[in-house]
Amino acid sequence: MKQHQENELLEWIKTLGLAAVLAIGIRTFIVEPRYIPSTSMVPTLEVNDRLLVEKITFRFREPKRGDIVVFSPTEKLREEGHTDDFIKRIIGLPKDKIEVKNGKVYVNDRPLAEKYILSPPGYRYGPVIVPDDEYLVLGDNRNNSSDSHVWGFVPRDNFIGRASVRFYPFDRIGSLYEEPIYPAKK
Repeated sequence: MKQHQENELLEWIKTLGLAAVLAIGIRTFIVEPRYIPSTSMVPTLEVNDRLLVEKITFRFREPKRGDIVVFSPTEKLREEGHTDDFIKRIIGLPKDKIEVKNGKVYVNDRPLAEKYILSPPGYRYGPVIVPDDEYLVLGDNRNNSSDSHVWGFVPRDNFIGRASVRFYPFDRIGSLYEEPIYPAKK
C-alpha cells in the first residue's frame, strides 16, 4: 500500500512539473496575457482590457503597418526610468517618410485613413525617415499618448509580440485586427 501511495505521489509531481514547464514554455515562446494600464490606445483598447500577445508571427514575417505591438522600452525610455513594456500601433516601417500635420498622419506623403483613432492629432511632427530595422509607433489616442512622436523609433529587437485577441471584458471579446486602409510605400 505504501509503495502505491509513493507511486501516486511521484505521478502527481511529474504531472505538475510537466504542466509548469509547458505553461512557462507557452508563455515565453508562444502567447502571454497582458492588460492595458493606460488610455494611450483608446478607443481600440481601454484601461483594464485583457488581451493575448502572440509571439510567433514576427518569426515568420516582418511587422506590418497597423500591427498593434508590445515592446520593451527603448534605450531612451530606460534612461528616463521607464521599465514597463509599451503597447502601440505600428505606423512607420523602415525607410518610410512620416509626417503629422493638419490633423493627419502622412506616410510617404499620403494621408492614412485612420478610422481607429480617438481624435485627429493636434500636433505637428516630422517629416522624419524611419531608420532601417526600426519602427515608428503611435497610440490610437494620438493626443494623449507617449509614443514615437515624443521619444523616437522602436528597434525591431525590442518587439515582444503582436496583440491579437481581447478576451476581457466579455462584451468586447474578439480579434484586434480589422483591415485598415494604408498607403503603399513609394
